Amino acid sequence: MEDTGQASLLDGVREPGDIRGFTLPQLRQLADELRAETIDAVSRTGGHLGAGLGVVELTVALHHVFDTPRDRLIWDVGHQSYPHKILTGRRDRIRTLRQAGGLSGFTRRSESQYDPFGTAHASTSISAALGMAAARDLSGGNNHVIAVIGDGAMSAGMAYEAMNNAGGRDCRLTVILNDNDMSIAPPVGAMSAYLSRLISSKSYLSLRHMAMAVAGKLPRRMKHAAELAEEFARGLVTGGTLFEELGFYYVGPIDGHNLDHLLPVLKNVRDAREPRPVLVHVVTQKGKGYVPAEESVDKFHGVAKFDVVTGAQAIAKAKAPTYTQIFADTLIGLAEADDKIVAITAAMPGGTGLDRFAERFPARCFDVGIAEQHAVTFAAGLATEGYKPFAAIYSTFLQRAYDQVVHDVALQHLPVRFAIDRAGLVGADGATHAGAYDVAFLACLPGFVVMAASDEAELMHMTATAAAIDDRPSAFRYPRGEGTGVALPARGEVLPLGKGRVLREGTKVALLSFGARLGECLKAADDLAARGLSTTVADARFAKPLDEDLIRRLAADHEVLLTIEEGSIGGFAAQVMQYLASAGLLDAGLKLRPLTLPDRFIEHDTPAAQYADAGLDAAHIVEAALAALGRDAKQRAGRA
Repeated sequence: MEDTGQASLLDGVREPGDIRGFTLPQLRQLADELRAETIDAVSRTGGHLGAGLGVVELTVALHHVFDTPRDRLIWDVGHQSYPHKILTGRRDRIRTLRQAGGLSGFTRRSESQYDPFGTAHASTSISAALGMAAARDLSGGNNHVIAVIGDGAMSAGMAYEAMNNAGGRDCRLTVILNDNDMSIAPPVGAMSAYLSRLISSKSYLSLRHMAMAVAGKLPRRMKHAAELAEEFARGLVTGGTLFEELGFYYVGPIDGHNLDHLLPVLKNVRDAREPRPVLVHVVTQKGKGYVPAEESVDKFHGVAKFDVVTGAQAIAKAKAPTYTQIFADTLIGLAEADDKIVAITAAMPGGTGLDRFAERFPARCFDVGIAEQHAVTFAAGLATEGYKPFAAIYSTFLQRAYDQVVHDVALQHLPVRFAIDRAGLVGADGATHAGAYDVAFLACLPGFVVMAASDEAELMHMTATAAAIDDRPSAFRYPRGEGTGVALPARGEVLPLGKGRVLREGTKVALLSFGARLGECLKAADDLAARGLSTTVADARFAKPLDEDLIRRLAADHEVLLTIEEGSIGGFAAQVMQYLASAGLLDAGLKLRPLTLPDRFIEHDTPAAQYADAGLDAAHIVEAALAALGRDAKQRAGRA
């Protein structure tokens, strides 16, 4: 941290209670030090930067005003929580962020009493906060519950469901809307701050309460007119009419970087006597206080390690294009030949590669916001009218729309194509973002085609195959990061449905891979061959429909059959075992061993370390094959 000549205040902060007695100048100094510490820490670990820098003053103000952890503070998504972690006893570990055995990149209940709720998927904070507030009221408590939610997360229906529920209750709940997509000009900001202090004050609240009580004695028509006039007047000056309609008392907007504005409003909200939900609208700037992050919001949302002085990120030169790039380029090529192809993303255009599609076909690309449920049914609607929708959604986020996948797509046999990015384990983002369950929850649905790409060329073929499937829903999954570097065809080919491929023939052990563990299977086959065990390697390509002919042949011609997938129990292996059992192919003594992700959450680490932990690398595949053959430990360790 830069030496300013002042004694460090941050060095003396062990917990939020240490800053409750700070003066306003001290809080300003603390915010500056906290911002510098956050920048330095993330420069060494990588992670989310811009969002955290945008809430430094808000973090300081909340922990100064409220009695955390007795007062519950929930950060929606949690990627802006690094400053919060530094102030809540985790500064000594902040440079372990997203590293093996280190701090999570999100809030996590098991990590600290100051993280009352784990948040890594957007838009859950208000629901959780309302539940905590209801529990407090049932228990006769009097603590505060505060949810901090961003304007992006407010695009999700769940946030409004929670607000609608909260607005109908006499429940003390504070929602901070962190709006970093808005600006307030200085004069307007000053007026807004004044109005916010006024309408959040006890005198205004008492006056308003009295006026409402008087209005309640008036005839119904006059009472309604008075309520509308008061609400409309407040809406004109504050912009809060929508939130008032949902039953919240609206305060704002105020400058979220100005402690002179933040502190009195938060104290007024804290000290209010009326048991009702309040929404405080705070305007902030992503990347605030660090010029490279201010000037490049997208690049500094999530960063690799970087040089603090220049902002240059230490990104290794790619050896191969990413799977996401391959998908985007393939889809663009298909869309150039077919004007019925359209693409849908739920607030992840860059992450899914659809930003490139949108540049080429702006009218045929739809970003619906953080609203996966809506995205899926919106795609279903497009399909009913003869369009060919590709819904590009991370595996971990598709979980949020499962009812829509079942009811609105599968049940109606609509040809929505799901491009499932981030399949499998994802490294530093950890268990919250792992793509573990999509095969299990899609392959159980009647009529669904479920594919997994073993390399980037296969991804091209599967994208083309999905485009050609026009009578049922389909999905194809692919991992995060770089491809394998295989030679790419000029264009993807339409694959025969339910047909896999054999890459290597053997006689003793069969490795049947579904997805991107194929490379590890080939390495394992080399190891097994060196031990004198002839090994077949096959790429299933499809979990549904299964290649029953291939599976029957592998079962009949080998002593051991291993299935390998980067998904949970209940996925591809379950489909294979169901077929083998139903067909009686297990009756003759076939040694079948399913290798899936274990029945536990895999902590954040490098992807290679995660897959080793999960038992899905080449060494563990070899181990499983040898164990099935009854080799003892010494034989397994030695070379034939």
